[in-house]
This record gives sequence, C-alpha cells and structure tokens, in this order.
Amino acid sequence: MLRQALIIAAGQGTRLQPHATHPKPLVPIAGRPLLEWVLRGVELAGCTDAVVVVGYRAEEVTGFLRTYAGQLRCRWVHNRRFEGQNGLSVLAAAPLLQERFLLLMCDHIVEPELLCWLQRQSLPAQGIALCVDFRLERILDLADATKVMVHEGKVRAIGKELQAYNAVDTGVFVAGSALLAALQAVVESQGDASLTDGVRRLAALGQVHALDIGEHFWQDVDTPAMLAHAERWLQRYGWKFERSRACSGTLGNLP
Repeated sequence: MLRQALIIAAGQGTRLQPHATHPKPLVPIAGRPLLEWVLRGVELAGCTDAVVVVGYRAEEVTGFLRTYAGQLRCRWVHNRRFEGQNGLSVLAAAPLLQERFLLLMCDHIVEPELLCWLQRQSLPAQGIALCVDFRLERILDLADATKVMVHEGKVRAIGKELQAYNAVDTGVFVAGSALLAALQAVVESQGDASLTDGVRRLAALGQVHALDIGEHFWQDVDTPAMLAHAERWLQRYGWKFERSRACSGTLGNLP
C-alpha cells in the first residue's frame, strides 16, 4: 500500500478567485476547505504522510495545515516559482518523496472509494499510473479538460488541445522517480514544466498506465459552476469522508 500522498496546492486559482476571497485550497465547499476534503480522502485510503506544495498565499494554507485534526502527518514545501507551471511544484517536493506515492490536486474532489480502489490495483513497477475517465458526456467543461488517448491500457497522447481522444485525465496518479526525471528533463530544456509535459514524455516511452475509474466520482473545481456541482455531490455523499465509514475491503500492496 502507498503511504504517502503529494498534494499540489500552490496555484492562484485565477478562474475561481473572482468569486472567492480565500486562497483556492481554502475555498469552502460543503462546510470545509477544498484541501481538507483531499486530506480526508487520502487518509481514509491508507496514507499516513501528506506532502503539500504551497505557493500563493502560502502562510494561510500552512496555517490551516497546522490545525488539521486528522491522523495524517502533514508536511509542506514552498514552491517560490508558483506562478510557473505545476510540474515545478512536483519537483519542489522531490526531497521529501518516497519511491512511489499518490499524486493529487488540491482542487479536485475525489471520492475516497476511488483512492481505496487505486490502492488495490496491481501496477507494473516501471513508469506511472494515471486514473482516467471515459465518461466524456459527464465532463462539465470538456473544452478545458486535459484529454488523453488510451490504447491497450496505456496513455498514448495527452493534452488539452488533443483532437483525437477517448478519456480525460482526472488528476489522480501513482507516481515516482520516473515522473520526477521526466519533469526535470523538461525543465532543463524549456525552463518550466507542466505535469502534462512530464506525462507526455513518459507516454512516448510507453510508461503511462491508464486506469479506468468506472463509476467513481471526481470533480475538478476550477470555476463557480464546477464548485456548485461538487458541492451538490458533497452535500449528498459527504458522509463517505467520515472515518467511521472508511473504505471497505483489504487494501493490497503495489509492487
């Protein structure tokens, strides 16, 4: 079982900020900050260590982390280049990361059962795994989604501008040294790197394994409409994040 989660929480959230006075990780949704829902989810899925990358309004976000009441050990890293792309946040956390870890975004609501299911998957030791959603008709803003082309269980192409695609990137990964190396190579050649840049580089090598999330719920919270959609779901199913209703079943080990 993976015990560590890396959570990216450094960005400004400009598409949501006109409608919120909080930094994006602390925007309230169904009575709790966005980031708290993510922390609760990874804790219920068996993680004991969370590394949170902060940047924009970092003191407010770390202030919240100091008060988190769960059982997770919460540590944080300040990405001073938070105005750059999100791959820089992953690299900023590299000194604290284990060999393999869960990687999530602070602004994605992901039901705990999805993360528990992910912990039970048997994955090849090489490369990374990306949870993908084939239910294109359910994506609120497909034009802005990061699209992927999946073939024979692997991501072959990825990007927001893809013309040929059959799924979208959910922002939930099993990652490790391969992703760090790919991102570092992109930074060395371009001076900056998005997470998608690193995934694209690994996809070209056949090292991005696609995992179909089926009927599990997730929602990127990028706009007021997305926030409202996620809040409606949480108002109905927020009980899934309570410790007393932790994921059922035995969590298996990843190689």
